[in-house]
Amino acid sequence: MSDANNLLEPVRLRLRGSGGIELVADHFGPADGPLVVFLHGGGQTRHSWKQTGAKLAADGMRVVTLDARGHGDSAWADDGDYTRDTMVRDLLCVLEQLGATPQNGAVVVGASMGGITGLLTTDTEGGESISALVLVDIVTRPEPAGIARVLDFLGKHRAGFDSLDQAADAVAEYMPHRPRPKSTDGLLRNLRERDGRWYWHWDPDLLSGRGEERSAMLEHVEIAARALTVPVLLVRGMESDVVSAEGAAAFQELVPHAQLVEIGGAAHTAAGDDNDAFTEAVAKFVLGTRD
Repeated sequence: MSDANNLLEPVRLRLRGSGGIELVADHFGPADGPLVVFLHGGGQTRHSWKQTGAKLAADGMRVVTLDARGHGDSAWADDGDYTRDTMVRDLLCVLEQLGATPQNGAVVVGASMGGITGLLTTDTEGGESISALVLVDIVTRPEPAGIARVLDFLGKHRAGFDSLDQAADAVAEYMPHRPRPKSTDGLLRNLRERDGRWYWHWDPDLLSGRGEERSAMLEHVEIAARALTVPVLLVRGMESDVVSAEGAAAFQELVPHAQLVEIGGAAHTAAGDDNDAFTEAVAKFVLGTRD
């Protein structure tokens, strides 16, 4: 395999988060390329970004896709600390270890939970190391019914599944807009087998205290949005029940310089619903910030 092809295959990184928790990431592309850090949504993993990471790596970007604490191969918090503030501190630790500075910052791409983390970080001391921000189907005024549906899905099935097919049925019910895959192999990135049953590979304590935290979080998110000066791209799935057209318009009123890309046929999971359109939009934006 050529050196160019090698750059498109991920290299695993072990990074340090807040309090010393171990976070796992994949690195794509040249070590000296412009840095782009991807943050997944709740219940997802770094593997959500693999195709986009390889595409940006082919364009010369240094891409790092991170498993949030309590997700994927990253460690679970012994104290159950999954607050927004702690995830912001995790990102600041990661950016520091990756060498991001105010003079040579990182583009942060975040979906849902990851987008909130990225946005809040820009309004935190040390957030100057973020040079541009991509928000994937998350705004300051999301639709309550859509958020409730997401949280309901994440809170279900704590007792696990009898089989991968049963898990695939649950995903298909949650995402009726997406064809049910013929193979269940892709679920192996998000599930782990224990004692003959399959469990989502994320810490269920992640949801603890989310209701109490939500009001203060939304207020902070709006303050952070008003303060944004870096380039911003909002990616909205046109079938999303979390970000409506009105919610996207309200965000653009707060952040007049924000660009908006809408992906037809995509829902809240926009990156996975139409990965080609998503990747094209993000690549165009990221490369544009480097002109």
